[in-house]
Amino acid sequence: MQFDSVVFLVFFPIVFVLYYLVARWHTVQNLFLLAASFVFYGWWDWRFLGLMVLSSGIDYVAAVLVEATTDVRRRKLYLVASLTSNLVILSFFKYAGFFADSLARLVPLLATPGWRSTLDVVLPVGISFYTFQSISYVVDVYRGKVRAERDPFVYLAFVAFFPHLVAGPIQRATDLLPQFRRPRHLTATAVRRALWLVIYGFFLKTVVANGAAAFVDAAFRTGQDSGWSVILGTIAFGIQIYMDFNAYSLIARGTAMLLGFELVWNFRLPYASTSLREFWRRWHISLSTWLRDYLYVPLGGNRRGRLRAGLNLLITMTLGGLWHGAAWNFVAWGLLHGAALAIERALGGDVGDKRRAFLPGWPATMLVVFAGWFLFRVPSWAVASDMIHAMANLTWTPAHGTTVRALAALATPVAIVELWQLRRDDLLAPVMLGAWAYAALLAGFTILTIAMFREFNYAFIYFQF
Repeated sequence: MQFDSVVFLVFFPIVFVLYYLVARWHTVQNLFLLAASFVFYGWWDWRFLGLMVLSSGIDYVAAVLVEATTDVRRRKLYLVASLTSNLVILSFFKYAGFFADSLARLVPLLATPGWRSTLDVVLPVGISFYTFQSISYVVDVYRGKVRAERDPFVYLAFVAFFPHLVAGPIQRATDLLPQFRRPRHLTATAVRRALWLVIYGFFLKTVVANGAAAFVDAAFRTGQDSGWSVILGTIAFGIQIYMDFNAYSLIARGTAMLLGFELVWNFRLPYASTSLREFWRRWHISLSTWLRDYLYVPLGGNRRGRLRAGLNLLITMTLGGLWHGAAWNFVAWGLLHGAALAIERALGGDVGDKRRAFLPGWPATMLVVFAGWFLFRVPSWAVASDMIHAMANLTWTPAHGTTVRALAALATPVAIVELWQLRRDDLLAPVMLGAWAYAALLAGFTILTIAMFREFNYAFIYFQF
């Protein structure tokens, strides 16, 4: 089930009403939320529910066993068993075909008609997100940061919680799990904030992201005759992916808030960053902090000198790229960011140091970010090669002017909101408006969203990860 669908627009109000009708029975409310989450996830393919329950069950048992014993070797054994099962399941469904196909390319003998170079494995929606969430839970129990959850239904509800299940934000057990153990009530403040998050999120997806997507599709193909088409198409994709993913995160946060939950922020105005380190403190925050805490730091972080820190960054970001998808362009995207972060660290760049000059910090950062978006989006190396060759011709045409005006029209409302948020240093700054101004703002975004609403016009980009 997608947020931007008629089905969800019917589903959520029903869930909302029934959820609060059983609010006096806390256990029943959690069970109802679990059932609603299963319906939400099973709407795509009910068979994948079994996989999620299996994975969650293994982690539930492993965490209980880890907490129940003081023997160091046995604790490590249970942790390794949990990590191995999660990574085996994730690798099979997400990477089996990728590695088989890559091996067939390297070894021609395997590409003969008698060898199936690509496995026909369907990728379960959201598997990367709930797998990382489960891994962090077991690791945190092992580290003593959180108690193992003894109620299996509460743990399943924590993993399957539908607002963030499919595309994040990736939730830590320390943040979300305690919220299932306490009563949840709806307040006027929560409603006011949630309405802004949900309506603005729908606007970002339906109007801005989907509007930019048409220009992206037109640019990322063979036969380009001008480098400006490539440049503008890459800028359009930078707009699309940010608006698309931020939209999902905002709607997830808003719907969760209406149910009495507080999810983490996943974006904090990333295109205002003046360094790559700052960018990764603002972009896909739940993933970047996950990679930092469960991969970069265990590898040694920056504790063993600059050379080792640079290598750790390269490894972390490359694996982060591979997390996004089973394709070499994602690996290249991760390598680019890892190398750029290592160079920036070696040169002494600091995170979010606003004392640095705007020039050259911001342009240099955006150059790397948007070069990365080019790698992230290209459908194949053949298309990438063709688009790169087109950069030799920088002929400007009236069509390019039309593209610039359209992208500017899409981005301007967002730029105004984000400058407002940046100036106030508050992502909920619009909520602070007076009642009439706030109502007018929501009405304006709602009208634009309804006018541009097309069910499943473009699926959320991060559904594929």
